[in-house]
Amino acid sequence: MQAVLSNGRGRLEAFVTSPPFERFIIGVILFNAVTLGLETVPAAMARFGPLLLTLDSLALAVFVVEITLKLVAMGFRFFRRGWNIFDLTIVLISLAPASEGFAVLRAFRILRVLRLMTLLPSMRNVVEAMLRAIPGMGSVVALLGLVFYVFSVMATKLFGANFPEWFGSIGSSLYSLFQVMTLESWSMGIVRPVMEVYPLAWLFFVPFILLTTFAVLNLFIAIIVNAMTESHSEEVTAQAEQSHADHEALVAEIRELRRELASLRERLPEPAAEPSSTTGGRAD
Repeated sequence: MQAVLSNGRGRLEAFVTSPPFERFIIGVILFNAVTLGLETVPAAMARFGPLLLTLDSLALAVFVVEITLKLVAMGFRFFRRGWNIFDLTIVLISLAPASEGFAVLRAFRILRVLRLMTLLPSMRNVVEAMLRAIPGMGSVVALLGLVFYVFSVMATKLFGANFPEWFGSIGSSLYSLFQVMTLESWSMGIVRPVMEVYPLAWLFFVPFILLTTFAVLNLFIAIIVNAMTESHSEEVTAQAEQSHADHEALVAEIRELRRELASLRERLPEPAAEPSSTTGGRAD
């Protein structure tokens, strides 16, 4: 009985992880993304509102069945993979009741589209690389925070008296400098008005931009790219090792087959020699 149950769960797991089933789920996710987008269009809701809500419920039912099948097939192994927990969390959020207390959670139904990251290896590799880069970003974040704090104190001391809205406190200076770092209206919106009162203010803002925007932030990109390169290298190495292992296993099977054939040949009886026909010569 246990063997039959294990065999059935193995077949079910092979089904829910098969490429055709995953392609079907990807199609449902993309279709559901379109229906959720149409729900934000008043004209579409006025004309097809009930249909869109029904299609959304059908898509959610498909996701629930999918997660249930995976739980049955994998058991506790389901929770050993972070992506499975991510899928389960999104589906549970979608199942939240449509009451006032859960209105925000219901708005998070669009998060189902993020499940594409689970099913598409290219997206999954990018996310995994970014997560692996988080520890390396700690030092960069600390450096950026230190630079921001130093420049915020300086900006508050230098420009706070005449521009209290932007630099009246450390908090407002931090936000203003963050805007400058993102290069969003930094020149006409902040720096040039400040330079009308402090002509040499560019000596403060230009080094800040060079240090944060063009130096520190590029370190984030470098760390992420390095993590993605390492992840890709590990994936290629794993594939090569798997190919080598498969090759070795195939060679071992061929050698074992040859030994069995040789053993069978040794066990087979020797074919009986055919009696030689002697022809007696006539005496002259």
